[in-house]
Amino acid sequence: MPSIAEFLAAEHRQCDDHFAAAEESAHAADLTGCRIHFQQFQAAMERHFRNEEDVLFPAFEQATSSTMGPTRVMRLEHRQIRDALADMSSALTGSDLEEYLGQAETLLILTQQHNIKEEQILYPMCDQMLGNTAGLMIQAMQDLPA
Repeated sequence: MPSIAEFLAAEHRQCDDHFAAAEESAHAADLTGCRIHFQQFQAAMERHFRNEEDVLFPAFEQATSSTMGPTRVMRLEHRQIRDALADMSSALTGSDLEEYLGQAETLLILTQQHNIKEEQILYPMCDQMLGNTAGLMIQAMQDLPA
């Protein structure tokens, strides 16, 4: 059974793979391919955010008796990332791959900084505080509706 950190870091890698495929399609001027890969990327990101926001963060906040710590910051960053995803989606709706790629650069910076904070700070804290329930936490995340 993986740790919480391992499980969620693996989700980060899956999201990164979808993002890279969409960006590769955009650079190749393949609008249809970019749209398909972007939809997969956006769905993977939203699923990952739900895993954190609906399962991990509430459990961590209960264990630490605090909603003002790192989970608050992560929720704010999720909102910023969702806004960037919406801008990218709008660019694709308008068939504007140049705008899409510009927005993708912004998103890449946001997600890299966000993932580092989660993987180096929050997830290890979660494993420390919730490690004895890791299996249940991961199962709860896997059981969330798609």
